[in-house]
Amino acid sequence: MGSMQKTAVLGCLGLLLAGPAQAADELLNKYGCYSCHQDERKLVGPAFQDVATKYRTDKTAVAKLIAKVKSGGSGVWGVMVMPPHPAVPDEDLQKMVQVILASRAK
Repeated sequence: MGSMQKTAVLGCLGLLLAGPAQAADELLNKYGCYSCHQDERKLVGPAFQDVATKYRTDKTAVAKLIAKVKSGGSGVWGVMVMPPHPAVPDEDLQKMVQVILASRAK
């Protein structure tokens, strides 16, 4: 395979990998997640990077975090309360949580 072909393959691969992350970022914006969270620093709630690090070895993390977003809660990251978000579809939550856990862990 020539260098031009390798470049094209790598470019396509990059687009495929960026697709889910870009879609999740659009959902995080749509549902207002960035009002309280940022990727790399604590705002009102924890940074997504810190969430990914905390749950990186937890095989049940996706289900736990989907439930947490749906029902809200407090105590995991301090006294600040995360309000419930019951109207966010499970499919959208799963996409967002999976990308947060996969791409943002330190």
